[in-house]
Amino acid sequence: MNLRSSGKHLDIAEVARRSGVPASTLRFYEEKGLIASTGRRGLRRLFDPGVLERLALIALGQVAGFSLDEIARMFAPDGRLRIERERLTAKAEELDRTIQRLVAMRDGLRHAAACSAPSHMECPHFRRIVRLAGAGRLDRPARRASWPRRGMARPGDDG
Repeated sequence: MNLRSSGKHLDIAEVARRSGVPASTLRFYEEKGLIASTGRRGLRRLFDPGVLERLALIALGQVAGFSLDEIARMFAPDGRLRIERERLTAKAEELDRTIQRLVAMRDGLRHAAACSAPSHMECPHFRRIVRLAGAGRLDRPARRASWPRRGMARPGDDG
């Protein structure tokens, strides 16, 4: 009986093909306890077809910014999904802070690119950012934005 294509088990090559996850990563995930093989056929690991959905959940968690260890904790010992809503809320808030920092950095780069000051060091807004960076204050989560918002010259304005 060919277990590779039967409805009962998929070998590692079939899981890799269907999921797009390389076999080496599947073996690593198994080592970390994220997935479990159900046996072997020769030298090839066999997996329950449900592993494909689990791999999709792992991929979703990674895209959302969760570490593999955090993702592993989202599965109960019986394999069922158990995501703490507080953890999702915390991740969403972390993403909001990251978005704010990235938007501020994008706006600052646009300002620096379009600033009409003769040099960047003559731009008061750029100098303020240099001071903040020197003080290690650009990446602190408590700060709302790293580039000044109030009174910030728009690209094309003087300074």
